[in-house]
Amino acid sequence: MNIGEFNLKKGRVVGWIATRTIDLPKLALRPVESENELAPAFEIIAPNVGGRVVQVGALWEAVAKRTGEVFYQGNVDDPSMPEALPIALFGSIEEGFRVAWRRQERDDFGPAVRTSRNDAPSGPSRGDDYGFGDSTANENGELSTQGAAADLDDEVQF
Repeated sequence: MNIGEFNLKKGRVVGWIATRTIDLPKLALRPVESENELAPAFEIIAPNVGGRVVQVGALWEAVAKRTGEVFYQGNVDDPSMPEALPIALFGSIEEGFRVAWRRQERDDFGPAVRTSRNDAPSGPSRGDDYGFGDSTANENGELSTQGAAADLDDEVQF
């Protein structure tokens, strides 16, 4: 999904990103000059509410596996945002960039692994109650008069 664009204007790469809940109308890409191969290609900068220019993200060069197309990927992030916004820029400085966003797929998070209660940790610190205390029910599911249920106060209304 395209959510913005960047274009070359007066020697600077400037643009915007907008979604239903985010509006960043004045962004710029500042090239990063570094010998470190892990350094980003660009910093994403924007004016804050006081007009000071601050970094709100970074972009690294990447290559599409199927086509060999060079693009830039990274995040826009700020403490005021609930989470980082992953983006990718397609195009070139001369022709302009399209800003794309996509939701990560479940496979990106790794497989879901579930264990049975029999595999849960036990021992002196947790016991066999899995941290919930003793049961107030007997084997038939009725309120027990022994164990934890014996300590209940019948006068307390629930």
